[in-house]
Amino acid sequence: MTPTSGKNKVTFKSFGADLVGDLYVPEGFDEAKKYKAIVGASPFPQVKDQIPATYGPEMAARGFIYLGFDYLGMGDSPALPGEFKQSRYMFRLIENTWDAVSYLGTLPFVEEIYGLGVCQGGSIIASAAVTDHRIKKIAMVSGMMAADDFQWADRDVVNQQIAASNASMQKMYESGEPDYVTPFLLNDEMTKEEFIEVGGNPMVGETYDYYGRDGVKGPIAVPNYTNMHIGDQGMQSLISIGQAYADKIVQPSLTIYSKSAYTAICSTQFVEKLTNEHEELAFDDFSHVDFYYKPEAVKASTDAVAAFFNRSTD
Repeated sequence: MTPTSGKNKVTFKSFGADLVGDLYVPEGFDEAKKYKAIVGASPFPQVKDQIPATYGPEMAARGFIYLGFDYLGMGDSPALPGEFKQSRYMFRLIENTWDAVSYLGTLPFVEEIYGLGVCQGGSIIASAAVTDHRIKKIAMVSGMMAADDFQWADRDVVNQQIAASNASMQKMYESGEPDYVTPFLLNDEMTKEEFIEVGGNPMVGETYDYYGRDGVKGPIAVPNYTNMHIGDQGMQSLISIGQAYADKIVQPSLTIYSKSAYTAICSTQFVEKLTNEHEELAFDDFSHVDFYYKPEAVKASTDAVAAFFNRSTD
């Protein structure tokens, strides 16, 4: 394909399905030139019209080609035959990312490929890069790489989540019908006040401001997004290998996070285990979700990522 400057709709194969993506291309694109390309990875449970639609134009404005896409079973990408929509399964996310790298590798104007993940996308990129050295550098923003201590801190709560997920999987297997739930206890109709009343963690307010019915990237603002998700998701999202394989990563990496964020431990413990060439950028004045969409936080992160990806490693 020969893209034009701006956003280009693309498809590429993964698990035999056509995943749908947006390829963001710099102004004044020249197909005879070579560009650095970025495969983007988004937070759970996002679609390409959320984080990728924010970071894609920003990275293109900084001279990069950026691919944001809907994972298998999400957004505009199909589920596999016999499966259901709204199913982000961790190991498939990694394999979808490998296939996205393969797709970028077919483009004659792509010179090198980098990975940029936000929130769960950080874990996806870090995990994919362990054995995919076609990805030359990785950057993670508000990343959930060291998720075990964060996700498994209260074993009683986790075991309740697992029990519900197990029951949902059995129900779907026997009925052949999807079983949709609210992983964050947030549905598409709640007001902010209703969600805060039941939310139960320090991030409920900022979570609603982004994902809620009236949020900047909620189901009204992004029509193909929903807060409902397949019921066995808890079995899948509790398995995270980002931190477990951190010492195996050889590519230069950059970790960006907020020191005050509820999720900061997911970056700091990951960094502690790294043995590669690594840079760390911690902010005092932004929250976890600020990096999703607030202009000053997005500018700070994308400026840093662009500088890191452009820096010579010779």
